[in-house]
Amino acid sequence: MTPPATDPRYSDAEIAALWRALRERRDMRHFTPRAQAEPLPDGLLERLIEAAHLAPSVGFMQPWRFIRVRDEALRARLHAEVDAERLRTAAALPSRNEEFRQVKIEGIRECQELLVVTLMPGRTSHLVGRRTLPEMDIASVGCAIQNMWLAARAEGIGLGWVSFFDPGRVAALLDLPADAQPVAILCIGRVPAFYPRPMFESAGWGARLPLSAVLFDDRWPHDGRAAPTPTAY
Repeated sequence: MTPPATDPRYSDAEIAALWRALRERRDMRHFTPRAQAEPLPDGLLERLIEAAHLAPSVGFMQPWRFIRVRDEALRARLHAEVDAERLRTAAALPSRNEEFRQVKIEGIRECQELLVVTLMPGRTSHLVGRRTLPEMDIASVGCAIQNMWLAARAEGIGLGWVSFFDPGRVAALLDLPADAQPVAILCIGRVPAFYPRPMFESAGWGARLPLSAVLFDDRWPHDGRAAPTPTAY
């Protein structure tokens, strides 16, 4: 007998939970200090890595690799690298230089877990989906991190993606192979509260675009409907 068909649609409650995680996911920079934070739930880090590992990847290459930073001296050196790039970025801004210096961009010293996400070595041998778009390996890692973000938010745990660093210097700190590449430093831990809106939006650095500015039919519109390229700060 043919088994009865099952409805592929999730329940209304499950769909609502998914949309809640999508809307409330935040790039967190403020964490409860480790000495004061309640321990993370048992198995949380493993669940977040599993969520990442369930992500789609071009050609099923699974290019993500994770390094858990447990050494305090290494954590301090990573923080120093990030802070140095923060200052270089501030100096490069044509305006709002001092304002940017006041923005908190990471929680490396406070967060309970610190991960560095890297692209695996040997990526050039994977051609499926990358022959004309080699950057799809980075896109795949982005999907993995988004999975982690949503899973962390569902469990009430903060996650922040830090991208202010020189990849070569961080690669040297972690003794990466020559053709591997660090993509993200992830701060994970308890937070005092989740931001009601993205922090940069609340601080006046930008606003979420309307759908009409990002969705077009058939061809690029040249009638002014498309949002202009943002100017540098």
